[in-house]
Amino acid sequence: MWIRSHKVICKDLKKEDIWQIWTDINHWPQWHGDLDYCKMEGPFTVGNHFMLKPKGASAVKIEITELEEGRRFTDCTTFFGAKMYDTHEAEETKEGLMLTNTLVVKGPLTFLWVKLVAQHVADSVPQEMEALVKLAKKSHEG
Repeated sequence: MWIRSHKVICKDLKKEDIWQIWTDINHWPQWHGDLDYCKMEGPFTVGNHFMLKPKGASAVKIEITELEEGRRFTDCTTFFGAKMYDTHEAEETKEGLMLTNTLVVKGPLTFLWVKLVAQHVADSVPQEMEALVKLAKKSHEG
């Protein structure tokens, strides 16, 4: 099993500000600079899926596997021989809103999918989180 986690604390943001952006899957390319598109039909619920198309790569089907409304969700990408789980969490603390992104890859071919996909995803999380926070602050002001 492979795990990578990244956290940031943001002042002047509420969980609702972030949650609205996270659950608007079709607009993820606004803050995910490396996506051609992201498409979900139907509600943001466990069992539903979306298609995510990274720039320069094939689209992948991602399923929502866990959901704690307004606080956290996990999505799962299934590869041959491994699964990659991506957990997004927002928690209000005394210091501000703590955002956590945790990637977990499990399965017999974990090493391969870390090399091909997961390490790149983990490396892009800090920039994406920064863009997410900027978007949330901008939409909160507007």
